[in-house]
Order: sequence, then C-alpha cells, then structure tokens
Amino acid sequence: MEKQLTVIDPAGRELHAESERLRVLGSAALVELPDGIRAWAPTRHDVLKGLLGDAHVSKDPNRHWPAWIAGEYRQTWVNSWVGVTNMFTAYGTDHRRLRKLVAPAFTKRRTDDLRPRVEAITTGLLDAMEAGGDTVDLRAAYGHPLPMQVVCELFGVPDSHRADFARLIEAILDTTVTPEQAYATFQEVHVLLEDLVARKRAEPGDDLTSALISARDEEGSALSEIELIDTLLIVIAAGHETTVNLIGNAAHALLAHPDQLALVKSGAVGWPEVIEETLRWAPSIANLPMRFAVEDIELPDGITIPKGDAILTSFGAAGRDPLRHGESAGRFDITRADKEHLAFGHGVHHCVGAPLARMEAAIALPALFDRFPGLRLDETRAAHPVESFIADGFSAVPVRLR
Repeated sequence: MEKQLTVIDPAGRELHAESERLRVLGSAALVELPDGIRAWAPTRHDVLKGLLGDAHVSKDPNRHWPAWIAGEYRQTWVNSWVGVTNMFTAYGTDHRRLRKLVAPAFTKRRTDDLRPRVEAITTGLLDAMEAGGDTVDLRAAYGHPLPMQVVCELFGVPDSHRADFARLIEAILDTTVTPEQAYATFQEVHVLLEDLVARKRAEPGDDLTSALISARDEEGSALSEIELIDTLLIVIAAGHETTVNLIGNAAHALLAHPDQLALVKSGAVGWPEVIEETLRWAPSIANLPMRFAVEDIELPDGITIPKGDAILTSFGAAGRDPLRHGESAGRFDITRADKEHLAFGHGVHHCVGAPLARMEAAIALPALFDRFPGLRLDETRAAHPVESFIADGFSAVPVRLR
C-alpha cells in the first residue's frame, strides 16, 4: 500500500498547523514539495535528531539522490539548496575538509571579538529609529540591517553589493517562485559572488572571503573554485537570514505575549531564555532542504524511509513535538524548563554560526526593549509572514515605538 502523500503549501501560510496535520500520519510523513519533489518530513524531535546524527543520511545529491542524478529538478527552486558544492551539501571526508576551512571564523574568540562592533551597529540603528517617527517596520529598520551589516563586514562584502545580496537571499527563500525565476536567481547570485571573489583577489583584506581565497590559491587542492563560490553563498546567506528571523520572531513573540514580556522586564527571566524558547517555538528555518537516505532507514514506529529518498529537515515540527515538550509544546513559554531544540541542527552539520547568531540576538533584543520601553505592535497593521515553507519569519513587523 502506497504511503499517504500530503502536498505542502509552497507559501508556508500555516507552517505549524501543517506540521500538526503531518504529525498524525506518523513519525515521518511523505510530502510533496513545489515542482513535484517528494520527501519525508520527520514530525518528532527524537526521530529528527536521530536522522541528523545518522551516518546513513547524506546531504550529497550527486551521490545519494537518484532523481537528481537522473537530471530531475535541476532548474527548480531546490537547485539553490542542493545544486551547490559546499559544506552544506558535502558528505563524509568532503564535509570535514570544507567545514574545517570555515570553522575558524566562528570560534568563541572570534565571536567575542565581534561583540563591540555588533553593539556599535545596534546603537546606530536604535539612534536612527529614535530620530524617526513613532511607527516603524521593525524588520526593515532593525532586525534585517543588523545581521546583514555584521555578516557583510565579516566577509568583506562592499556596500555596493549588500542590497543585491539581501534581495537574492530573500529570493532563494521564496518557495512560491516559478522554475524560471528560481534558476535566474541561482545564476545571478553566482555572478555576484564571482565579482566579490575577483575584487578580493585584486585587493585582499582582513576578512573571511580573502582568507578562503588564500586557501584556494595558495594551498591548491584545499578548495576548488566552485567550492569557494558556493561556500561563500552558504555562510553569507545562513549568517544573515537566520539571525534576521531570530530577532524578529523573538520581538514579535514577546509583544504578542505581554505576560512573557513582563517576566523579562522584571528580571524574573533572562534574555537567553527568550532566545532559546524562540528557537524552539519558531525556529528561523522551519524546513531545510534536503538530506537523502543512503540505505533503507526504519523509524521507531515502523515507517521505512527507502534508500535514495529525500528527507526534509523539519525543525519547526520537532520544536513543537508534544512527545518532547508535553501538551504545552505549542505555547510560547520562556519559563519552560526544557527548551531543547534542533534549530541549529545536530551532529556534524550543526551550524558553525550558532554562537554568532545567539550573540547578536542577546545584544539586539535587550537594547531594543530598553530603548523603547513602550514598544508595542501596531494595531492598525498586521505582521506579514514570509512566503516560504523553508523560512519561519516575518517580511514586515509594524510596531509603535512609544
């Protein structure tokens, strides 16, 4: 008997309600993504954690996804996620080699060294907001430019490139686009990155792009040219968009739950608790494409993911799993004792930028609420979720500052 197939809403209009509908189908549900791509979506925290740490689950479509090997889906939205050659899609020794080149940029020491700069950028953005009107889009004025400026400075992205990078990252996350639009975005972002590499080759700087170019040019086989370009894509995109959503989701959740905000303002609960509960309750990436079964994988409830099938990394469903977090799993509760989540992944692909994202949020959130103690949601305009089943965040968060 063929497993029930559920078609996922490409726009992600009800991400968490959709996860609940999938949960009743078992520990993993067979879903259809845009352009007819089929994948398994784990619905349980323990099952997803097990798959993330399983050596028999790969991220390399060129070795382990028969549909991709056969030439399918090459010019669709998924190309920007699996049609790249970097640590995000690497498997085994290739992954270890590529991650080793990037990891030094995100050590605790490097992250701590960035703190004064993050604080300065934060202050500047708050000053600009204070000098403006009473109503503002919190994402456009604060949540978006802060991590964008941080990651662009880290990688030496010139001012002239930043607006294009922001636009293209959002386009990659938009899963409602046509195959033609998706492929055009894929090509354009590679042209932009190739230009960045050419600039840094001509004029190296004290930034990670220059360091990666040095690894490519001076150490020969350590990094191929396409690996260099695609590594820049994943670290710039991931280093930006995930933090944008973390800041936006946390601020919106507190404003929508005044009882929780009162606990923070009183000092009864700390900001790290807010950040971790946000990551559990509304992870910046709800569904991350794509992993692949290297062999048949049998799950605890008897469901089998066949060899070669794709697996969607469903962080959103895992975060609200009642088997892990009880009947209150769907409630935003910063006093929750167990806030364990998988928002930054698990195992060898755990996000190297997680400390930086946490640090930026830990600076941005208290600074925002300290500067504007009367901050509240704009009752005349609703916050707009992004149109994506991948990202969980807002394209706009209208607020009143006073």
